Amino acid sequence: MAIFIKILMISVATTAALPALGSGNLSRPFEMTDITPWNAGGTTQFPIHASCNATQRRQIELGLAEAVDLAAHARDHISRWRNESEIYRKYFGNSPSMEAIGAFEVVVSGDKNDVLFRCDNPDGNCDLEGYAGHWRGENGTKETVICDLSYETRRSLSTMCGMGYTVSGSETNTFWASDLLHRLYHLPSIGQSWVDHYADGFEEVIDLAIENATLSTHDSETLQYFALEVYAHDISIPGIGCPGEQHEHKHEDDETDVANSGGSQPTATSTTGEASSTTADVPANCHTHEGGELHCT
Repeated sequence: MAIFIKILMISVATTAALPALGSGNLSRPFEMTDITPWNAGGTTQFPIHASCNATQRRQIELGLAEAVDLAAHARDHISRWRNESEIYRKYFGNSPSMEAIGAFEVVVSGDKNDVLFRCDNPDGNCDLEGYAGHWRGENGTKETVICDLSYETRRSLSTMCGMGYTVSGSETNTFWASDLLHRLYHLPSIGQSWVDHYADGFEEVIDLAIENATLSTHDSETLQYFALEVYAHDISIPGIGCPGEQHEHKHEDDETDVANSGGSQPTATSTTGEASSTTADVPANCHTHEGGELHCT
């Protein structure tokens, strides 16, 4: 009996020592605090200016969604295969894969607050022949204008490898996705003064990977071509794609030595200032690409 009484007294004492139910933190497991969430104020969708009508907004939104899909698949392809991918080595040589992954990831997951797409013509550039859109540069570093020509000529990724399209034989701006990917890299918050123009056209892109691969992972044109080819190969026609005509690129021993030593950096066409013009007839802030395509920053 004495033992029972002793056990009972210990139990009562232990119970008294425990916090009462409904007191302390146990009573308020979902209590609101004044702590601001780490991602407060973040923007996950690309802003579109009020100057865009419903039809324009719809096309830009779909194009941007496909640009994110294009970048996401390029990132995922590299993450899975790294430089074991033949397509990766074709465009980036033996460059570290983390650089190319980052260039695509910033488009997919980066904050979209410092980005704005508009449909008016504040700088008058859309009145110039061949203008499909432009980054505003010093007139508006966060802003990109999409001109009428884009709505008339751009295609959906759903038509990839159709209608005569090949990666090597067609322009990178054939699709909304790749055209907008290029335009996004002009923006300081996306390109971050890292992605720039070091090659122009398919041939130069392939040469750059051989001769100076250290620049390939932050060359705008290379990133577009790679994203298009892996999308075609993995998604559009799995295992086949539509790479188009491929050319052999033979280089002298001295050129190979330059490539192995890192090479000299070719001059980039700046994405933060005025681009060079190739003829007197090309408007300021523009230059022509292979095949006569007019590109304006």
